[in-house]
Amino acid sequence: MLTGKRILLGVSGSIAIYKTADWVRELKRAGAEVTVVMTADATRFVTPLTFAALSGRRVHTGMFDPAAEELIPHITLAREHDLILLAPATARTIGRLAQGLADDLLSTIILAARIPVIVCPAMNSNMYLHPATQANIRRLAEYGYQLVEPGCGPMACREEGPGRLADWPVVREAVLTALTPQDLAGRKVLVTAGPTFEPLDPVRFLGNHSSGRMGHALARTARRRGAEVTLISGPTSLPDPPGITTIRVNTTSEMALAVFSRAEECAVVIKAAAVSDFRPANYSPEKLKKSGATTQLELIANPDILKTLGERKHPQSKLPILVGFAAESQASLDEGWRKLAAKNLDLLAFNDITAPGAGFGTETNIITILDRDGGQELLPLLPKDEVADLIWNRVVKILGN
Repeated sequence: MLTGKRILLGVSGSIAIYKTADWVRELKRAGAEVTVVMTADATRFVTPLTFAALSGRRVHTGMFDPAAEELIPHITLAREHDLILLAPATARTIGRLAQGLADDLLSTIILAARIPVIVCPAMNSNMYLHPATQANIRRLAEYGYQLVEPGCGPMACREEGPGRLADWPVVREAVLTALTPQDLAGRKVLVTAGPTFEPLDPVRFLGNHSSGRMGHALARTARRRGAEVTLISGPTSLPDPPGITTIRVNTTSEMALAVFSRAEECAVVIKAAAVSDFRPANYSPEKLKKSGATTQLELIANPDILKTLGERKHPQSKLPILVGFAAESQASLDEGWRKLAAKNLDLLAFNDITAPGAGFGTETNIITILDRDGGQELLPLLPKDEVADLIWNRVVKILGN
């Protein structure tokens, strides 16, 4: 997703520098070109050779380059990149940037840059919480720099608190957001994900194999495009995506209440959750025993969340845009078209869960997008984040109309 993007990683002198060495590997794996600029203090923790080997590119450390004096490094490097990622950002470096100083190569590049700058603070908790540091951080935000809040926990100084360098998944989302067109900015969207579990007794439940990956991908990619995202997720092992309001539920009824109370204020609702269509008619407060147990289980229907939303959508209203998913074991497009019409949807993502790479729990998907105007588009096997972005492309087009 970062193929062809040119990222300048600015590294200052903190013990957390060892983490950013691995970030170079992650950025390159995602297709980015990475150039590293180190402060003098940073070179005392890790040698430039380490970053050169990982990035495959020359590492810059000084204002003046005798080998290329005519290139004016601080101007050339500012022009040649799409984004500056400053990590770790020490209290000293943050203070230097807040005051607009240009007394080393890294600060001069940032002062000359007209590209997004992401700042990832890393320092002792007392230093981070000091009023001077907090004032400097606020100043950087006023300048338009994006601050990634540090984590909280034990540090190398044997103290514990805020100031740990943020984890890569959080920073990765900040990088992707900074490089993504904000075509959903100002829009509220709601996404559902994962399975629902319908309890039979304190031990057993009715459920399915949904991992929630498709719904989480839709939520993440909407957040990257500027949307204010609410994710309503059934039971999954996936962590809450950064920057997203996540509501955890277990049953279909709980999900329905969460969706219905929020849908009207949203521009888009995407129902990617694989909800249970039925629940046990009777719940046993005690674990059911084999002895004397019946082999028949009475079921009652759960509410159809998406159909109810479609019924509530006024014929003259264009919002919320409703997007549904249909996971079938028999790839009958007729069923997809039926669901699109019956539930009054704008788009339906239809897939055959028996196809290799497209079932529950996979990192990829194969879908066909159907729209209310009769359009049909078959997507190839793609990572779920890319599938999600293609769905959002269709949604953005509808919003534009």
